[in-house]
Amino acid sequence: MPPLAPGANAPLPSASTFTLRLATSRAHADLVVLCVDADGRADGENGVALWTQPECANGAVRIDTRADTAVVNVAALPAAVVRLLVVAQADGVADMTACGPLWAEVAADGASAAQLAVTAPPAMPTVQVGEFYRHRSGWKIRCLGDGYQDGLARLLQVHGIDVDDAPQAAPGSARAPAAGQAAGAKPPIALTKGEEKLPVDMRKRLSLRKEAVQVTLEKKGLGGVRARVILVMDASGSMTSLYLHGTMAAVVERMMAVAAQLDDDGEMEAWTFASEYAQLPSLQLGEMPAWIPANVRLGGGDASSLFASSSDPSSGALFRRRRKEKAAPAVMDGAVDWDRIGFGNEEQKVIADVTGFVKRNPVPDPTLVLFFSDGGVYNDDEIERALRNAVRAPIFWQFIGLGSSNGYGVLERLDTLAGREVDNVGFFAVDDIDGIADTELYDRLLSEFPQWLADARKAGILR
Repeated sequence: MPPLAPGANAPLPSASTFTLRLATSRAHADLVVLCVDADGRADGENGVALWTQPECANGAVRIDTRADTAVVNVAALPAAVVRLLVVAQADGVADMTACGPLWAEVAADGASAAQLAVTAPPAMPTVQVGEFYRHRSGWKIRCLGDGYQDGLARLLQVHGIDVDDAPQAAPGSARAPAAGQAAGAKPPIALTKGEEKLPVDMRKRLSLRKEAVQVTLEKKGLGGVRARVILVMDASGSMTSLYLHGTMAAVVERMMAVAAQLDDDGEMEAWTFASEYAQLPSLQLGEMPAWIPANVRLGGGDASSLFASSSDPSSGALFRRRRKEKAAPAVMDGAVDWDRIGFGNEEQKVIADVTGFVKRNPVPDPTLVLFFSDGGVYNDDEIERALRNAVRAPIFWQFIGLGSSNGYGVLERLDTLAGREVDNVGFFAVDDIDGIADTELYDRLLSEFPQWLADARKAGILR
Protein backbone atom coordinates (compact mmCIF):
# COMPACT_ATOMS: atom_id res chain seq x y z
CA MET A 1 0.00 0.00 0.00
CA PRO A 2 1.42 3.44 -0.90
CA PRO A 3 1.86 5.97 1.92
CA LEU A 4 -1.19 8.00 2.86
CA ALA A 5 -0.87 11.69 1.98
CA PRO A 6 -2.68 14.44 3.94
CA GLY A 7 -6.44 13.93 3.64
CA ALA A 8 -6.23 10.24 2.69
CA ASN A 9 -7.54 7.47 4.96
CA ALA A 10 -7.54 3.69 5.12
CA PRO A 11 -9.21 1.01 7.26
CA LEU A 12 -7.12 -0.79 9.87
CA PRO A 13 -7.35 -4.53 10.44
CA SER A 14 -8.92 -5.80 13.62
CA ALA A 15 -6.21 -5.92 16.28
CA SER A 16 -5.64 -5.85 20.03
CA THR A 17 -2.85 -3.25 19.75
CA PHE A 18 -1.90 -0.55 17.30
CA THR A 19 1.67 0.74 17.22
CA LEU A 20 2.81 3.97 15.59
CA ARG A 21 6.41 5.09 15.12
CA LEU A 22 7.19 8.69 14.16
CA ALA A 23 10.25 9.45 12.02
CA THR A 24 11.73 12.74 10.77
CA SER A 25 14.25 13.45 8.05
CA ARG A 26 16.39 16.03 9.84
CA ALA A 27 15.79 17.65 13.22
CA HIS A 28 14.03 15.66 15.93
CA ALA A 29 10.32 15.99 16.75
CA ASP A 30 8.61 14.77 19.91
CA LEU A 31 5.62 12.45 19.68
CA VAL A 32 2.36 13.43 21.42
CA VAL A 33 -0.94 11.51 21.43
CA LEU A 34 -4.24 13.15 22.38
CA CYS A 35 -7.41 11.16 23.22
CA VAL A 36 -10.54 13.02 22.07
CA ASP A 37 -14.28 12.40 22.56
CA ALA A 38 -17.13 13.04 20.11
CA ASP A 39 -17.27 16.72 21.15
CA GLY A 40 -13.57 17.24 20.46
CA ARG A 41 -12.72 17.37 24.16
CA ALA A 42 -9.96 15.48 25.98
CA ASP A 43 -9.99 14.42 29.61
CA GLY A 44 -8.06 17.16 31.40
CA GLU A 45 -6.49 14.66 33.79
CA ASN A 46 -5.99 11.67 31.53
CA GLY A 47 -6.26 12.77 27.92
CA VAL A 48 -2.74 13.30 26.59
CA ALA A 49 0.52 11.32 26.47
CA LEU A 50 3.73 13.31 26.04
CA TRP A 51 7.24 13.63 27.47
CA THR A 52 6.12 14.74 30.93
CA GLN A 53 3.48 12.00 31.27
CA PRO A 54 4.01 9.16 28.79
CA GLU A 55 0.69 7.39 29.49
CA CYS A 56 -2.94 8.43 29.17
CA ALA A 57 -6.42 6.89 28.97
CA ASN A 58 -5.64 4.90 32.13
CA GLY A 59 -2.62 3.32 30.46
CA ALA A 60 -4.37 2.34 27.22
CA VAL A 61 -2.05 4.70 25.33
CA ARG A 62 1.68 4.65 26.08
CA ILE A 63 4.49 6.47 24.33
CA ASP A 64 8.19 5.64 24.43
CA THR A 65 9.86 9.05 24.31
CA ARG A 66 13.24 7.56 23.39
CA ALA A 67 11.92 5.61 20.39
CA ASP A 68 9.14 8.07 19.41
CA THR A 69 6.70 5.17 19.45
CA ALA A 70 3.09 5.00 20.67
CA VAL A 71 1.30 1.77 21.62
CA VAL A 72 -2.51 1.70 21.86
CA ASN A 73 -4.31 -1.08 23.73
CA VAL A 74 -7.52 -0.97 21.74
CA ALA A 75 -9.68 -2.94 24.16
CA ALA A 76 -8.66 -0.78 27.13
CA LEU A 77 -9.57 2.53 25.50
CA PRO A 78 -12.52 4.26 27.20
CA ALA A 79 -15.65 4.02 25.07
CA ALA A 80 -15.92 7.82 25.03
CA VAL A 81 -12.63 8.16 23.13
CA VAL A 82 -13.44 8.26 19.42
CA ARG A 83 -10.21 9.76 18.05
CA LEU A 84 -6.51 9.57 18.82
CA LEU A 85 -4.66 12.60 17.45
CA VAL A 86 -1.01 11.89 16.61
CA VAL A 87 1.05 15.08 16.93
CA ALA A 88 4.66 15.97 16.12
CA GLN A 89 6.18 18.75 18.22
CA ALA A 90 9.34 20.52 17.00
CA ASP A 91 12.21 19.77 19.41
CA GLY A 92 14.82 22.51 19.69
CA VAL A 93 13.97 24.13 16.33
CA ALA A 94 11.57 26.92 15.42
CA ASP A 95 9.07 24.87 13.46
CA MET A 96 8.51 21.54 11.76
CA THR A 97 9.97 22.65 8.42
CA ALA A 98 13.41 22.16 10.03
CA CYS A 99 12.51 18.50 10.63
CA GLY A 100 11.95 17.84 6.93
CA PRO A 101 9.42 15.27 5.66
CA LEU A 102 7.61 13.27 8.37
CA TRP A 103 6.62 9.61 8.31
CA ALA A 104 4.58 7.48 10.67
CA GLU A 105 4.64 3.71 10.42
CA VAL A 106 1.47 2.03 11.73
CA ALA A 107 1.32 -1.63 12.75
CA ALA A 108 -1.62 -3.79 13.91
CA ASP A 109 -0.56 -6.54 16.31
CA GLY A 110 2.99 -6.14 14.98
CA ALA A 111 2.14 -6.43 11.28
CA SER A 112 2.55 -3.40 9.01
CA ALA A 113 -0.84 -1.81 8.34
CA ALA A 114 -0.28 1.71 6.97
CA GLN A 115 2.19 4.55 6.52
CA LEU A 116 1.50 8.29 6.85
CA ALA A 117 3.63 10.75 4.88
CA VAL A 118 3.69 14.51 5.46
CA THR A 119 6.32 15.44 2.90
CA ALA A 120 5.99 19.23 3.34
CA PRO A 121 5.18 20.05 6.98
CA PRO A 122 3.81 23.57 7.56
CA ALA A 123 6.02 26.22 9.15
CA MET A 124 4.49 25.63 12.57
CA PRO A 125 5.96 24.19 15.76
CA THR A 126 3.08 21.71 16.23
CA VAL A 127 1.82 19.50 13.39
CA GLN A 128 -1.00 16.93 13.48
CA VAL A 129 0.46 14.01 11.58
CA GLY A 130 -2.64 11.84 11.61
CA GLU A 131 -5.49 10.34 13.59
CA PHE A 132 -6.89 6.97 14.52
CA TYR A 133 -10.69 7.15 14.56
CA ARG A 134 -13.55 4.77 15.22
CA HIS A 135 -15.51 3.64 12.15
CA ARG A 136 -18.50 1.41 12.67
CA SER A 137 -17.17 -1.51 14.69
CA GLY A 138 -13.52 -0.97 13.77
CA TRP A 139 -10.85 1.71 13.32
CA LYS A 140 -9.43 3.74 10.45
CA ILE A 141 -6.30 5.87 10.09
CA ARG A 142 -6.16 9.27 8.38
CA CYS A 143 -3.18 11.42 7.42
CA LEU A 144 -3.64 15.09 8.42
CA GLY A 145 -0.60 17.37 7.98
CA ASP A 146 -2.05 20.57 9.46
CA GLY A 147 -0.81 22.36 12.56
CA TYR A 148 -0.93 25.07 15.21
CA GLN A 149 1.09 28.24 14.82
CA ASP A 150 0.73 28.96 18.54
CA GLY A 151 2.18 25.58 19.50
CA LEU A 152 1.27 22.58 21.57
CA ALA A 153 -0.17 24.55 24.48
CA ARG A 154 -2.78 26.02 22.14
CA LEU A 155 -3.69 22.61 20.68
CA LEU A 156 -4.24 21.21 24.17
CA GLN A 157 -6.26 24.21 25.28
CA VAL A 158 -8.51 23.92 22.20
CA HIS A 159 -9.32 20.38 23.31
CA GLY A 160 -10.04 21.42 26.90
CA ILE A 161 -6.74 20.68 28.65
CA ASP A 162 -5.26 23.29 30.99
CA VAL A 163 -1.52 23.81 30.53
CA ASP A 164 0.86 24.76 33.31
CA ASP A 165 3.26 26.52 30.92
CA ALA A 166 0.61 29.04 29.85
CA PRO A 167 0.85 32.54 31.41
CA GLN A 168 0.12 32.38 35.11
CA ALA A 169 -2.01 34.68 37.22
CA ALA A 170 -0.26 36.79 39.82
CA PRO A 171 0.32 35.06 43.18
CA GLY A 172 -2.75 35.26 45.37
CA SER A 173 -5.15 35.99 42.53
CA ALA A 174 -7.86 33.61 41.38
CA ARG A 175 -7.03 31.57 38.31
CA ALA A 176 -10.01 30.40 36.31
CA PRO A 177 -9.88 26.74 35.28
CA ALA A 178 -9.78 25.93 31.60
CA ALA A 179 -12.96 24.82 29.92
CA GLY A 180 -13.77 21.28 30.96
CA GLN A 181 -11.59 21.36 34.06
CA ALA A 182 -13.51 20.75 37.24
CA ALA A 183 -12.64 22.37 40.53
CA GLY A 184 -10.25 20.17 42.48
CA ALA A 185 -8.94 18.44 39.35
CA LYS A 186 -5.35 17.31 39.06
CA PRO A 187 -2.70 20.00 38.35
CA PRO A 188 -2.44 21.28 34.76
CA ILE A 189 -0.24 19.51 32.22
CA ALA A 190 3.40 20.68 32.32
CA LEU A 191 5.15 21.02 28.96
CA THR A 192 8.70 21.92 30.03
CA LYS A 193 10.78 18.89 29.09
CA GLY A 194 12.64 17.17 31.91
CA GLU A 195 10.65 18.73 34.75
CA GLU A 196 9.07 15.39 35.57
CA LYS A 197 12.52 13.88 36.27
CA LEU A 198 13.40 16.30 39.06
CA PRO A 199 13.20 15.43 42.77
CA VAL A 200 9.97 16.64 44.32
CA ASP A 201 11.56 19.47 46.34
CA MET A 202 13.47 20.78 43.33
CA ARG A 203 10.37 20.53 41.15
CA LYS A 204 8.36 22.57 43.67
CA ARG A 205 11.03 25.29 43.78
CA LEU A 206 11.16 25.37 39.99
CA SER A 207 7.39 25.68 39.69
CA LEU A 208 7.25 28.65 42.09
CA ARG A 209 10.20 30.32 40.37
CA LYS A 210 8.73 29.85 36.90
CA GLU A 211 5.60 31.56 38.14
CA ALA A 212 7.69 34.42 39.57
CA VAL A 213 9.49 34.81 36.24
CA GLN A 214 6.16 34.86 34.40
CA VAL A 215 4.82 37.55 36.72
CA THR A 216 7.90 39.68 35.99
CA LEU A 217 7.48 39.16 32.24
CA GLU A 218 3.81 40.12 32.42
CA LYS A 219 4.60 43.27 34.41
CA LYS A 220 7.10 44.31 31.75
CA GLY A 221 4.82 43.52 28.83
CA LEU A 222 6.81 40.48 27.74
CA GLY A 223 4.26 37.74 28.40
CA GLY A 224 4.72 36.05 25.03
CA VAL A 225 8.45 36.64 24.56
CA ARG A 226 10.78 33.70 23.86
CA ALA A 227 14.56 33.85 24.24
CA ARG A 228 17.57 31.57 24.36
CA VAL A 229 19.16 31.87 27.82
CA ILE A 230 22.92 31.44 28.35
CA LEU A 231 24.57 31.32 31.78
CA VAL A 232 28.17 32.51 32.33
CA MET A 233 29.83 31.87 35.70
CA ASP A 234 33.00 33.50 37.04
CA ALA A 235 35.27 30.79 38.46
CA SER A 236 38.19 33.02 39.46
CA GLY A 237 39.93 32.57 42.80
CA SER A 238 38.00 35.30 44.58
CA MET A 239 34.78 33.35 43.92
CA THR A 240 35.89 30.48 46.17
CA SER A 241 33.51 31.06 49.06
CA LEU A 242 30.53 31.47 46.71
CA TYR A 243 31.19 28.00 45.31
CA LEU A 244 32.09 26.30 48.58
CA HIS A 245 29.03 27.67 50.41
CA GLY A 246 26.61 26.63 47.67
CA THR A 247 25.71 30.10 46.42
CA MET A 248 26.58 29.37 42.80
CA ALA A 249 24.73 26.06 42.89
CA ALA A 250 21.63 27.96 44.02
CA VAL A 251 22.21 30.56 41.29
CA VAL A 252 22.04 27.82 38.64
CA GLU A 253 18.71 26.57 39.99
CA ARG A 254 17.29 30.09 40.01
CA MET A 255 18.52 30.86 36.48
CA MET A 256 17.17 27.56 35.15
CA ALA A 257 13.69 28.85 35.98
CA VAL A 258 14.34 31.82 33.68
CA ALA A 259 15.43 29.48 30.89
CA ALA A 260 12.47 27.15 31.46
CA GLN A 261 10.03 30.04 31.16
CA LEU A 262 11.65 31.87 28.24
CA ASP A 263 12.85 28.87 26.23
CA ASP A 264 10.51 25.87 26.24
CA ASP A 265 13.11 23.25 25.24
CA GLY A 266 14.12 22.90 28.91
CA GLU A 267 17.82 23.49 28.12
CA MET A 268 20.36 26.18 28.98
CA GLU A 269 23.85 26.61 27.53
CA ALA A 270 26.52 27.53 30.08
CA TRP A 271 30.14 28.74 30.25
CA THR A 272 32.70 28.99 33.02
CA PHE A 273 35.74 31.26 32.96
CA ALA A 274 38.72 32.53 34.91
CA SER A 275 42.12 32.90 33.21
CA GLU A 276 40.66 30.81 30.40
CA TYR A 277 37.11 29.79 29.54
CA ALA A 278 35.18 26.66 28.63
CA GLN A 279 31.73 25.88 27.38
CA LEU A 280 30.10 23.46 29.78
CA PRO A 281 27.76 20.65 28.71
CA SER A 282 24.32 22.10 28.05
CA LEU A 283 22.12 21.92 31.13
CA GLN A 284 19.04 19.80 30.46
CA LEU A 285 16.33 20.58 32.97
CA GLY A 286 15.88 16.97 34.06
CA GLU A 287 19.63 16.53 34.63
CA MET A 288 19.98 19.44 37.06
CA PRO A 289 20.63 17.28 40.18
CA ALA A 290 23.65 15.63 38.51
CA TRP A 291 24.78 18.58 36.38
CA ILE A 292 25.23 21.05 39.24
CA PRO A 293 27.82 19.11 41.30
CA ALA A 294 29.67 18.08 38.13
CA ASN A 295 29.93 21.55 36.58
CA VAL A 296 29.42 24.28 39.18
CA ARG A 297 32.96 24.37 40.46
CA LEU A 298 36.26 26.24 40.36
CA GLY A 299 38.99 25.58 37.85
CA GLY A 300 42.19 23.70 38.53
CA GLY A 301 41.40 20.10 39.45
CA ASP A 302 41.05 19.86 43.23
CA ALA A 303 40.78 23.60 43.67
CA SER A 304 37.97 23.51 46.20
CA SER A 305 39.84 21.41 48.75
CA LEU A 306 43.05 23.37 48.20
CA PHE A 307 41.40 26.72 48.70
CA ALA A 308 39.51 25.50 51.74
CA SER A 309 42.81 25.32 53.62
CA SER A 310 44.33 28.48 52.15
CA SER A 311 44.65 31.66 54.18
CA ASP A 312 44.57 33.70 50.96
CA PRO A 313 42.13 31.99 48.60
CA SER A 314 41.73 34.92 46.25
CA SER A 315 45.37 34.84 45.23
CA GLY A 316 45.39 31.19 44.16
CA ALA A 317 48.96 30.90 45.50
CA LEU A 318 48.43 27.59 47.25
CA PHE A 319 46.87 26.05 44.19
CA ARG A 320 49.67 27.22 41.91
CA ARG A 321 52.30 25.82 44.29
CA ARG A 322 50.57 22.43 44.45
CA ARG A 323 50.07 22.38 40.71
CA LYS A 324 53.83 22.43 40.18
CA GLU A 325 54.17 19.36 42.38
CA LYS A 326 52.00 17.05 40.30
CA ALA A 327 50.98 16.42 36.70
CA ALA A 328 47.75 17.85 35.38
CA PRO A 329 44.84 15.39 35.64
CA ALA A 330 43.76 13.43 32.59
CA VAL A 331 40.78 14.86 30.73
CA MET A 332 38.18 12.69 29.02
CA ASP A 333 37.17 13.49 25.45
CA GLY A 334 34.62 16.29 25.48
CA ALA A 335 35.12 17.10 29.17
CA VAL A 336 36.21 20.47 30.53
CA ASP A 337 39.92 20.76 31.26
CA TRP A 338 39.46 22.33 34.69
CA ASP A 339 43.19 22.46 35.28
CA ARG A 340 43.48 24.88 32.34
CA ILE A 341 40.78 27.32 33.56
CA GLY A 342 43.03 28.87 36.20
CA PHE A 343 42.03 31.60 38.67
CA GLY A 344 42.45 34.99 36.95
CA ASN A 345 39.89 37.32 35.36
CA GLU A 346 39.72 37.31 31.55
CA GLU A 347 36.11 38.24 30.86
CA GLN A 348 36.80 39.38 27.30
CA LYS A 349 37.74 35.83 26.23
CA VAL A 350 34.46 34.25 27.28
CA ILE A 351 32.45 37.21 25.90
CA ALA A 352 34.05 36.67 22.50
CA ASP A 353 33.42 32.92 22.63
CA VAL A 354 29.75 33.29 23.55
CA THR A 355 29.31 35.85 20.76
CA GLY A 356 30.88 33.44 18.28
CA PHE A 357 28.66 30.59 19.48
CA VAL A 358 25.50 32.65 18.95
CA LYS A 359 26.59 33.66 15.45
CA ARG A 360 27.43 30.04 14.53
CA ASN A 361 24.21 28.69 16.02
CA PRO A 362 21.44 31.12 15.04
CA VAL A 363 17.91 30.71 16.40
CA PRO A 364 14.79 32.76 15.64
CA ASP A 365 14.69 34.19 19.17
CA PRO A 366 17.03 36.70 20.86
CA THR A 367 19.67 35.52 23.31
CA LEU A 368 19.80 36.65 26.95
CA VAL A 369 23.19 36.13 28.61
CA LEU A 370 23.17 36.02 32.43
CA PHE A 371 26.76 36.80 33.41
CA PHE A 372 27.78 36.40 37.10
CA SER A 373 31.02 37.91 38.42
CA ASP A 374 32.37 39.12 41.75
CA GLY A 375 34.62 41.76 40.22
CA GLY A 376 38.39 41.76 39.94
CA VAL A 377 37.89 43.12 36.42
CA TYR A 378 40.98 44.75 34.95
CA ASN A 379 40.97 44.21 31.15
CA ASP A 380 38.64 47.18 30.68
CA ASP A 381 39.62 48.06 27.12
CA GLU A 382 39.41 44.45 25.90
CA ILE A 383 36.03 43.87 27.58
CA GLU A 384 34.60 47.09 26.17
CA ARG A 385 35.87 46.18 22.71
CA ALA A 386 34.36 42.68 22.89
CA LEU A 387 30.94 44.05 23.85
CA ARG A 388 31.06 46.82 21.25
CA ASN A 389 31.87 44.15 18.67
CA ALA A 390 28.73 42.28 19.78
CA VAL A 391 26.33 45.22 19.37
CA ARG A 392 24.90 43.89 16.08
CA ALA A 393 24.56 40.37 17.47
CA PRO A 394 21.08 39.37 18.74
CA ILE A 395 22.43 39.24 22.33
CA PHE A 396 21.62 41.16 25.49
CA TRP A 397 24.30 40.88 28.18
CA GLN A 398 22.97 41.09 31.73
CA PHE A 399 25.87 41.32 34.18
CA ILE A 400 25.23 40.55 37.86
CA GLY A 401 27.90 41.65 40.31
CA LEU A 402 28.25 39.50 43.42
CA GLY A 403 29.29 41.35 46.57
CA SER A 404 32.59 42.87 45.49
CA SER A 405 34.25 45.41 47.78
CA ASN A 406 36.67 46.43 45.00
CA GLY A 407 34.17 47.42 42.32
CA TYR A 408 33.45 45.92 38.91
CA GLY A 409 35.56 48.00 36.57
CA VAL A 410 34.14 48.61 33.13
CA LEU A 411 31.09 46.44 33.83
CA GLU A 412 29.59 49.24 35.92
CA ARG A 413 30.06 51.78 33.12
CA LEU A 414 28.81 49.77 30.17
CA ASP A 415 25.22 51.00 30.57
CA THR A 416 26.27 54.53 29.71
CA LEU A 417 29.02 53.99 27.15
CA ALA A 418 28.53 56.31 24.19
CA GLY A 419 28.86 55.42 20.53
CA ARG A 420 26.85 52.18 20.46
CA GLU A 421 23.95 51.68 18.07
CA VAL A 422 21.93 50.09 20.89
CA ASP A 423 22.58 49.59 24.60
CA ASN A 424 23.26 45.85 24.66
CA VAL A 425 24.41 45.60 28.29
CA GLY A 426 22.76 45.75 31.70
CA PHE A 427 24.44 45.69 35.12
CA PHE A 428 23.41 45.52 38.75
CA ALA A 429 25.26 44.41 41.89
CA VAL A 430 24.03 42.57 44.97
CA ASP A 431 25.80 42.23 48.30
CA ASP A 432 24.16 38.89 49.15
CA ILE A 433 22.31 37.15 46.34
CA ASP A 434 21.20 34.37 48.72
CA GLY A 435 19.23 36.96 50.69
CA ILE A 436 17.28 38.36 47.73
CA ALA A 437 13.79 36.99 47.10
CA ASP A 438 13.16 35.40 43.71
CA THR A 439 10.63 38.07 42.76
CA GLU A 440 13.13 40.88 43.33
CA LEU A 441 15.95 39.01 41.61
CA TYR A 442 13.90 38.33 38.47
CA ASP A 443 12.61 41.92 38.37
CA ARG A 444 16.19 43.16 38.37
CA LEU A 445 17.44 40.53 35.91
CA LEU A 446 14.81 41.50 33.36
CA SER A 447 14.66 45.25 33.99
CA GLU A 448 16.65 46.38 30.91
CA PHE A 449 15.92 43.47 28.57
CA PRO A 450 12.58 44.92 27.31
CA GLN A 451 14.14 48.21 26.20
CA TRP A 452 16.92 46.39 24.37
CA LEU A 453 14.33 44.21 22.58
CA ALA A 454 12.52 47.33 21.36
CA ASP A 455 15.72 49.11 20.32
CA ALA A 456 17.16 46.01 18.63
CA ARG A 457 14.00 45.58 16.56
CA LYS A 458 14.09 49.21 15.46
CA ALA A 459 17.76 48.80 14.49
CA GLY A 460 17.03 45.66 12.47
CA ILE A 461 19.10 43.45 14.78
CA LEU A 462 16.00 41.40 15.58
CA ARG A 463 13.15 40.52 13.27
